[in-house]
Amino acid sequence: MREALRLLVSGDPETWGTIARSLEFSFFATLFSLFPGVAFGVWMAGKDTRLRRMALAVTGALTALPTVVIGLAVYALISRTGPLGSLGWLFAPQGIVLGEALLAFPLVANLVWSGLARLDVRFFETLETLGIRGPHRFAAVLREGASVMAGAFVSAFGRVTGEVGVAMLLGGNIRFVTRTMTTSIALDTSTGEFGRAAAFGIALFSIALAVNFAVHALRPHER
Repeated sequence: MREALRLLVSGDPETWGTIARSLEFSFFATLFSLFPGVAFGVWMAGKDTRLRRMALAVTGALTALPTVVIGLAVYALISRTGPLGSLGWLFAPQGIVLGEALLAFPLVANLVWSGLARLDVRFFETLETLGIRGPHRFAAVLREGASVMAGAFVSAFGRVTGEVGVAMLLGGNIRFVTRTMTTSIALDTSTGEFGRAAAFGIALFSIALAVNFAVHALRPHER
């Protein structure tokens, strides 16, 4: 633990570079998943139909899917023999961001749907009565559920920051390029670098606390 604190306090370039890289990947992945996730969540929060119930079941299943499965699916897409292999995203930051964005998408959609489901039902009835549909309805829902969207973003960011399967499969754990906190923990533990692994563990725990505080801070505004 003493070594972990020393690395964090002394501003060790490799340690803090890995932390910054992890946060950068997670931020852009969550950002890219936000618009489609919010749009899908708003759509699922509309009038109850069989198609919407099926979509909700699928997104719910995707949130429970192991991250290595998503990583494997994206690996097949961006590998040299895959349909997107010419992009050269495998073992590159772009591959990690793509995989983590797909990981975050169903979570954002489900959180938006569940958050909007707690809004006053009269809000949606008013939209139907006034005949507000399409982009105008979407904009009205965004204004009413702004804290829901913010909470979904924060929660998804925390989720992808702490995942390891996607980052390991698609990034290859390359030092100074694709190594993240979670993949570094796996490597450092296996090589006996427990001090650095503990430093990343402290950083991940601090991020998890910050994410939870942010989510709870948004809840009173939502109510």
